[in-house]
Amino acid sequence: MMRVLESIEEWLRFRNSSCFFCKTLGFIPTMGALHDGHISLVERSISENDFTLVSIFVNPTQFDDKRDLEKYPRTIESDLGMLGDAGAHFVLTPRYEDIYADGYKYRVTESELSKVLCGAHRPGHFDGVLTVVMKLLNIASADRAYFGEKDYQQLLLIKGMTESFFMKTTIVPCATSRETDGLARSSRNRLLSKNDRQKASLFHDILASKRLIGDVAEQLRGFGFDVDYIEERFGRRFGAVKLGKVRLIDNVPI
Repeated sequence: MMRVLESIEEWLRFRNSSCFFCKTLGFIPTMGALHDGHISLVERSISENDFTLVSIFVNPTQFDDKRDLEKYPRTIESDLGMLGDAGAHFVLTPRYEDIYADGYKYRVTESELSKVLCGAHRPGHFDGVLTVVMKLLNIASADRAYFGEKDYQQLLLIKGMTESFFMKTTIVPCATSRETDGLARSSRNRLLSKNDRQKASLFHDILASKRLIGDVAEQLRGFGFDVDYIEERFGRRFGAVKLGKVRLIDNVPI
């Protein structure tokens, strides 16, 4: 039976109890509004570990626009139902006051990779991401943590952080989970209007085409996308666009 914990202290007492002796723990940090992509991470963790912990925490420090934070979907009841059905063992739902008891005076900053791609368009975003992930990894004290490749820049930054600070948790990359029409699964997809959702599938199709990146951006604009960037790095093509007020990101191997 899945156990839901709201207190960090309660989780730490449980984590240090005898039931975890010689047992492995997998961890999936989330901001809720779960979808099948999240569940695929949970299922992989269950297949590779004795226990699986999922956290649900909408992290305000990674939002550069307060309006984006306010409209972020919060669906805790359905989230818990999905996690229970998937077989997660523990869910941690901490409060802001517990995660940021210091008022975000202390934070993690990376000086190179975090300044390009999404970082160039969302100042302070990755400081918030890295800070909360470090906190959650320390709280979870897991053997493995699972992250999707849709947020590839984030994945590289988190992996680099754990290696730089000699953290014991192994970061496990997982392939991007997609809808049947190719759109990368994201909690933000549910904010798309019906017409924009139909159009959104073009993003992946055009990004994955063999066109030059300038032509990719031009074609996306022609279909009504507001293009933040199309760039190639690390042997992959990255894109960020907006449909209406919803920002979508994706990446594909070159």
